[in-house]
Amino acid sequence: MKRVVIGESRSQSTLFPELLDDYVAEDNPVRVIDVFVDELDMRELGFSGVDPQATGRPAYHPAMLLKLYVYGYLNRIQSSRRLERESQRNVEVMWLTGRLMPDFKTIADFRKDNGKAIQNVCREFVVLCRKLNLLTESMVAIDGSKFKAVNARDKNFTQAKMKRRMDDIDKSIDEYMRQLDTADRQEERIRQADTGRLKDKIAKLKDEMKRLKKLNAEMLKQPDKQISLTDPDARSMKTRGNGIVGYNVQTAVDVKNHLIVEHEVTNNGSDRGQLSSMAKKARQSMGLEKLEVVADRGYFKSEEIKACDDAGIITYLPEAITSRGRKNGTFTRQDFRYLPETDEYLCPSGERLYWHFTTKESGRFLRSYWNRAACRSCAIKEQCSPSPERRVRRWEHETVLEAMKLRLKLKDDAMRIRRQTVEHPFGTIKAWMGATHFLTRTMDRVSTEMSMHVLAYNLKRVINMMGVRGLVQAIRA
Repeated sequence: MKRVVIGESRSQSTLFPELLDDYVAEDNPVRVIDVFVDELDMRELGFSGVDPQATGRPAYHPAMLLKLYVYGYLNRIQSSRRLERESQRNVEVMWLTGRLMPDFKTIADFRKDNGKAIQNVCREFVVLCRKLNLLTESMVAIDGSKFKAVNARDKNFTQAKMKRRMDDIDKSIDEYMRQLDTADRQEERIRQADTGRLKDKIAKLKDEMKRLKKLNAEMLKQPDKQISLTDPDARSMKTRGNGIVGYNVQTAVDVKNHLIVEHEVTNNGSDRGQLSSMAKKARQSMGLEKLEVVADRGYFKSEEIKACDDAGIITYLPEAITSRGRKNGTFTRQDFRYLPETDEYLCPSGERLYWHFTTKESGRFLRSYWNRAACRSCAIKEQCSPSPERRVRRWEHETVLEAMKLRLKLKDDAMRIRRQTVEHPFGTIKAWMGATHFLTRTMDRVSTEMSMHVLAYNLKRVINMMGVRGLVQAIRA
């Protein structure tokens, strides 16, 4: 062939460089991995095998296996079997591990046995980012996203699913019994063939019913009345689609550099109740005294906002409007204005609602306001309430919520900041995961796997900002 670049013959002897280091460029990300792991105190972080046993076969040092895993997650290679193959053919991995080639079982056991230590490594990189002045902005965005677990939907049971499955089996058995009656009226040869086939199907369905009844008994013992067969910690969760069986991952992301400063894996499908704990953890990770938090309306819960206010954390999130008045075209609670100087409410028609009594519901003290006389003669009462009077209830700490609503109005770009900050990391990590589900099972191991994803994401972000050489010099310094 002419006018093309021609490679060397496979039978031609070649003098490779004497040093493996010559194959790895100075700006290769593996150099960051190597320096970062070497600077870690593996014993203090809690890794097992740092001090080898005096007898037996020598073990691999945990630092080498950690480098292998960080490289794998940084390059979308999370499987232990794929990491084993990479150690045998990938020049970068050979350079990183010193040409060691552990088998997949050793690689998988390292992640399984050092879950807490790996999570500590993820936090250690956040501490490094703090030392590099990458977390100077005192605002984070908090959000949660659903990740699939290694558990098929057919192997997850709730009370509703269990009832539907049993009802379907009962209907199938009834249908097969009717077909048996029909088969009895056929000629002998056809009757014997149909009868045997239908009886086998009925027997299998009865065995399945017995299995489901045993599972139902176990399911009812669970606190949330739900059971998963493959991954016992995975839970059925609602999404915008058909729902998934998986985990709800919470993250707090720095609004300036989009670094994940804190994360947590939960099997609670709702974001309500997660705000204050994530905000406090994020503030501790960033080493700040004051912190601003922005989240979506899924986090709106009065007690959580009050807890953040008590801790000195400033929150920005829209109110979740659950009133049916908006759908019915009638007045909602937002149409009534509170008058703090007189402790009264002003209704849309200009009348005042007075306080009558205080009740306690779900641990909250609620004050009730109404004006029956004004409601009787109100010209627009049909737009307000079908009851004799319209009652408005006020939480004892309502001023905290009102102050947050005012802050949100003054900071009209808060929701835009939230969206462009916290959605990006989730999209990136799910793209890296490929099939968008975890490879491990149970909460502890899934938390370890998520920590590796977060570490790889943060590492790549910082490399893009500082460059390989700049980050290596900063770590060594």
